[in-house]
Amino acid sequence: MTPLAPYAAHSDQSRGRLHSEPAATPRSEFQRDRDRIVHCAAFRRLEYKTQVFVNHEGDLFRTRLTHSLEVAQIGRTIARLLSLNEDLVEAVALAHDLGHTPFGHAGQDALNACMREHGGFEHNLQSLRVVDLLEERYAEFDGLNLTFEAREGILKHCSLTNAEKLGDVGERFLGKQQPSLEAQITNLADEIAYNNHDVDDGLRSGLITLEQLSGVQIFARHLNEVRARYPALNGRREVTETVRRIINTLVLDLVNTTRTNIERSGITSIDAVRAAPPLAAFSPALLDEHRELKRFLLHHLYRHYKVARMSSKAGRIVTDLYTAFIGDARLLPPEYQARESLEGARAVADYIAGMTDRYAIREHRRIFAVEEIYG
Repeated sequence: MTPLAPYAAHSDQSRGRLHSEPAATPRSEFQRDRDRIVHCAAFRRLEYKTQVFVNHEGDLFRTRLTHSLEVAQIGRTIARLLSLNEDLVEAVALAHDLGHTPFGHAGQDALNACMREHGGFEHNLQSLRVVDLLEERYAEFDGLNLTFEAREGILKHCSLTNAEKLGDVGERFLGKQQPSLEAQITNLADEIAYNNHDVDDGLRSGLITLEQLSGVQIFARHLNEVRARYPALNGRREVTETVRRIINTLVLDLVNTTRTNIERSGITSIDAVRAAPPLAAFSPALLDEHRELKRFLLHHLYRHYKVARMSSKAGRIVTDLYTAFIGDARLLPPEYQARESLEGARAVADYIAGMTDRYAIREHRRIFAVEEIYG
C-alpha cells in the first residue's frame, strides 16, 4: 500500500469521536467508520431513493445507493494517486447522502419549504444528524459515533447560524477554514459522478439525445474520439465508452491540478491544509467544460417537462405528508409521536427524510386514499 502523504488524514492522528471508544484494532478508525456506514439502515434505504428518476420508473437508472458507490470508487482512485487516505474518502462518499429525502432534490426543496419556520431542511445537515443522532444500533450512544474527520467531510456546506450549533465540526465555517483534502476530493468526485452518470441515465431515458450533447464541448470531443477509434460502434457501448473517457479526463485533470496546488502551497500537514485556500480543483479549461456540461443537464434534463411532472408529484407527496403529520401527530408511528411531542416539526422532518420513494408513496396512499381506510 502506498504510504500516506504527510498532509493526508492519518487514522492514528484522528481528532476522535464524540463518545470515547476502545481502538478499532485490527481495523483503522476510518475503516471502522466505513463499516458502520455500510451496515446502517440509512445506507440500505438509499437503494430506493431517487437520483434523477424515481425508483419505480426503471430498474437500470441510478439510485442514491449506486451513486454513492460510484462516488466512492472515483474518490478512492483520486486518493490513491494523491497518496491520501482512501478509507476516509470511502467513508465520506458512502455517507454523504444518508440524509437525503425521497424523490431527490424535489423532495428536499419541498421539505425545506415546509420547515422554513423551523430552521429549514438541508440534506448535508441531515446526513450529519443521521450519523450523530438518528441511527439506533449501539448500546452506549445514539448515531454511529463517527470520527471527526468523517463527520467534517459529510458536512460540505453550512450556514454560520447552523455552524454555531454544531460544536467542533462547525468551527471551520466560523473560522473560514477548509476541510481535509480527503473531504475536498470527495466533494469533486461527487460532481464527476453525478454529472456523467446523469448524462448516461438521461440518454437511456430518451429525455436527452446524442445530437443535443454534440453541442457540449467535453462530450463532443470524447464522442468523436470513440467514433474515430470504433467507427462501427453504436448504441449503449458508444455512450458508455464516451462517458468513461470523460470521467478519466476529469479525474486525471483533478489529480494533476491538485498535485500542483499542493506543491505550490508547501503544505506539510493536515492543519496546513485546513489553513490554506481550497487545494483540490480542476484546471481552468476543464472547469469551464465541466460547468458547460452541468448547465446542459440543468436546462435539458433536470428541467425537462417529464422530470418536472415527476418533481411536482414528489413535492406534493412530501408537502401533503408534512401537513398531515403536523396537523395530527396521531398519524405518525408511535415512536415518532413520542419524539414529535418533544421536538415538534424536526421529528416530522426526520420521519419524512428517512422514507424511501416507494415508502413515501405508500404512506401517502394510506393517509389520503379512501380505499385505504384501514391502512
